[in-house]
Amino acid sequence: MATVIEQTGIEWVYELTDQDIEDLCQATEEAILDGNGFGWLTPPPRRVLESYWHGVLLVPERELIVARLEGSIVGSAQLLRPSPNNEAQSFSAHITTFFLAPWARAHGLGQAMLDAMENRAREAGFGTLELDVRATQTAAIRLYERAGFKKWATKKKYAFVGGEFVPGIYFTKDLGAAAK
Repeated sequence: MATVIEQTGIEWVYELTDQDIEDLCQATEEAILDGNGFGWLTPPPRRVLESYWHGVLLVPERELIVARLEGSIVGSAQLLRPSPNNEAQSFSAHITTFFLAPWARAHGLGQAMLDAMENRAREAGFGTLELDVRATQTAAIRLYERAGFKKWATKKKYAFVGGEFVPGIYFTKDLGAAAK
């Protein structure tokens, strides 16, 4: 069951209602069309998106956080923990699939999701939090930099968009927690 923080805000989600799936799919499609589709360049068929979101909750190493605006899900991100067999990197969690529908930006929801993921990672004892993003996603990059994430690498051939390679930027943040 989801723990709702408020009608406009963020929440960690452990079950998705039919309306949640509808909202997530709609927000995902809009983010993809805006160039922020965490890998997708064109919206896949709705059944593919529905399967994707249902599948996220089945992966034990993934935690889903969503942003709501006036009760509807308008974006999400996932906190990815290393798999149990990856003891060498058990000190670090990863933020992935971070997005907001274009019309839902500028309400502080991106920062709220980022803060909540950082707190969850710190409470779980992770020493670092990492993420990567296309260099074209300037608003997301500004958000990460304002939140204290440090750029540690650029990959020239990170994504292939519109017939051209797009660089990607890798960020890390030291959470000050002891290594696990």
